[in-house]
Amino acid sequence: MTRDRLISGAEATGDEPVDVALRPERLDEMVGQLHVIEKLRIAIDAAKKRGEPLEHILLDGPPGLGKTTLANVIAREMTGNKPRITSGPSLAKQADLMALLTNLEAGDVLFIDEIHRLPTIVEEFLYPAMEDFRVDFTIEGGMSGRVVNFALRRFTLIGATTRAGLLSGALRDRFGHRYHLDFYSAEELGTILVRSAGKLDMEMQEGAIEAIASRSRGTPRVANRLLRRVRDYAQVRANGVLTKNVVCEALDIQQVDTLGLDELDRAYLKALIKVYEGGPAGIEAIAATMGQERDTLEDVVEPYLLQIGFVVRTRQGRQTTRHAHEHLGLPYVADRQDSPSEAPTLF
Repeated sequence: MTRDRLISGAEATGDEPVDVALRPERLDEMVGQLHVIEKLRIAIDAAKKRGEPLEHILLDGPPGLGKTTLANVIAREMTGNKPRITSGPSLAKQADLMALLTNLEAGDVLFIDEIHRLPTIVEEFLYPAMEDFRVDFTIEGGMSGRVVNFALRRFTLIGATTRAGLLSGALRDRFGHRYHLDFYSAEELGTILVRSAGKLDMEMQEGAIEAIASRSRGTPRVANRLLRRVRDYAQVRANGVLTKNVVCEALDIQQVDTLGLDELDRAYLKALIKVYEGGPAGIEAIAATMGQERDTLEDVVEPYLLQIGFVVRTRQGRQTTRHAHEHLGLPYVADRQDSPSEAPTLF
């Protein structure tokens, strides 16, 4: 169910060709994440002056904020080429990683998405590669097996994760640069949408961009996905011209409201309000009430609701705020078991 959510920051396979076409290729084309971009610009310039590869880089943050895009930009800035790309789940054994490492040229960038999902045996195999640029690989097996030491060319590993807390300390400490990507402002999303609309050759009128940006949950991938759905609606119902009214009509059909909440977000809030009187309630209880997996709620639904202040995490569990009740048009009872001001934990 959640895999097909329009406002999910996760990648959708069908959107990938268009997504790639809309991605920036240089640091100067990047929008937002100013603190990260400035640090990276300094690190890249310094590495180039020394004639060395960049230190390994760890990027963390919610899905859809540009970790893969940034990895591609870094590789192009350093080498002029794309990075070698793989993901944690696809590296099931040491030999899978060995094939990648031994084919890297000096200065190449290796990008591992969802690096927190690396199997332990592969992660430990990666340690000497990151530190000493060598690996000990076992050839054959059993009594006749032997370990061969392979020297590797100096490379840069870029790891991306949506759950930095699941990384082992040993792996995390081997990254020289660690950057957290934040949600984007509506103004930054508007700049991204103007660029994307230009590449898609779309005719936009005043207010249309702002209407899409306000419903994009602070996430560029969601913004570009909504832009494509609005384009579909405009071509069928509005002669291809995007106005503010056309955007609102298109996204109302998609059940994405003015703050970017969809039916799953609203179902979460209504379950917490109507069943648990606004909370506090444990995540397991909420998941059981909704018939959803706990991980789905924690990774897909809650981050944005926490960010906009609709939900807080207290010692006793999740609790809605007055803003959530007002948005849904439901009564708010201030005198509850716990107060939102008591030790909320946002992420």
